[in-house]
Amino acid sequence: MTQLNLKLMQVGLPEPATNLQGQPAAEPTPSAPVESDLPDLIYGLDDQPPVLEALFVALQHVLAAFVGIITPPLIICAALGLNADETSRTVSMSLLASGICTFIQCQRIGPIGSGLLSLQGTSFAFLAPIVGVGTAAIGSGRSPQEALALIFGICFFGAFVEIFLSQFLHLAQQLISPVVSGTVVMIIGLSLIKTGMISLAGGEIARASGSYGSYQNLGLGGLVMLIVVALNLTNSRHLRMGAIAIGLGVGYAASIWLGLVDFSGLGDLPWIRLPRPFRYGMQFEFTAFIPFALLYLITAIETIGDLTATSAASKQPISGKLYMQRIKGGVLGDGFNSLLAAMFNSFPNTSFSQNNGVIQMTGVGSRYVGFYVAGILALLGLLPPVGGLLQTLPQPVLGGATIVMFGSIAVAGMNIIAANPIDRRTLMILSVSLALGLGVVYAPDILDDKPAMIRHLFSSGISTGGLTAMLLNLLLPSAQPK
Repeated sequence: MTQLNLKLMQVGLPEPATNLQGQPAAEPTPSAPVESDLPDLIYGLDDQPPVLEALFVALQHVLAAFVGIITPPLIICAALGLNADETSRTVSMSLLASGICTFIQCQRIGPIGSGLLSLQGTSFAFLAPIVGVGTAAIGSGRSPQEALALIFGICFFGAFVEIFLSQFLHLAQQLISPVVSGTVVMIIGLSLIKTGMISLAGGEIARASGSYGSYQNLGLGGLVMLIVVALNLTNSRHLRMGAIAIGLGVGYAASIWLGLVDFSGLGDLPWIRLPRPFRYGMQFEFTAFIPFALLYLITAIETIGDLTATSAASKQPISGKLYMQRIKGGVLGDGFNSLLAAMFNSFPNTSFSQNNGVIQMTGVGSRYVGFYVAGILALLGLLPPVGGLLQTLPQPVLGGATIVMFGSIAVAGMNIIAANPIDRRTLMILSVSLALGLGVVYAPDILDDKPAMIRHLFSSGISTGGLTAMLLNLLLPSAQPK
């Protein structure tokens, strides 16, 4: 791990449009790539890898994102008491929606999309309010299907908040400085490390069975992690691009040999499932809409951090006109894709930060890989048995790969901030934002007795740290030149 971290720490970033004291600085040419001390990307943003190589890398992105895409619908369906068929259908539509939304984000259709290798998936940020609204609706006498109609209606109209906000991001450039975006990226990575460690230990299923943190789980996860690290440090581009897939493949094979993989449920799944837009209809309640509107604002902040990390990993500008164009397009894409997801009976979509780790591990930042990812995700949604096969991947195997990727995201945030000398003002913004952002991750119970709106707004370390960084960056005085 030490060698890997040292290697990732070598990333260099361009000077921002304003320095950390708020004084004007030379702006890079919009199309100029980000300089880096790391070996060149194997494939840059607009390079088109051969089909087999692109598919190989795309599969690793899918494996990194798959669990994150299907987990929220599984939790929501369980909370609403939906039967197995409805649950399977909702999971399939979440995968299909993620595929369509990923294509839009990577392709950039008109002003919609970032044009980066940015994956879209089901957002965890909306999990608590969706479960709250759904269970409240069922408690008032509605059926689970009617509860879904209310949820999808609120999500559909709430997406317009993010769509509207995206058109004014250029006015908030003082708020979205390198120290703010770097802090958000750091918190994203550091927050995800907890998820990676839980998976490595066996996940929630292992907690229930009593095998959480067993030597078997830790050994499987450790094996995958060592393979990913070792292959990533080789000089072979094919081994580097395939490090995650090879590590997961070896871990999966070992899990089957140990009898940890259950294929029994695959035979009950239908061979194909076609989408039916607005299957449950659409309802709306303004009182339930308010926390969703705030969460779409928070999602925009998270997306800015994710896209900044993607730009840095892809050696693209993280300041200037082109950068802002991509940020605006990406946030607009987030909103439009969430609207589209609601139409397909799925939940709000957002950019997935874990895939930035895949870019760094594989050395492939080509947005064309995103088209293959989109196709695979859509296929998984249309063919439930294929998606069901991936669901059998044991949590320790997945955790062994993702924990390395999540750590690399945090390092990417460090490099964004370290592009300029860290003065007292920057140190204070970073210190307080990290403390509060990670504080709600480590001690979430401090919000238990607070009003629902406050819990929804500050329960995410990313939203708490991001809002803190923006507020301090706006309020703290800049250092005056001597």
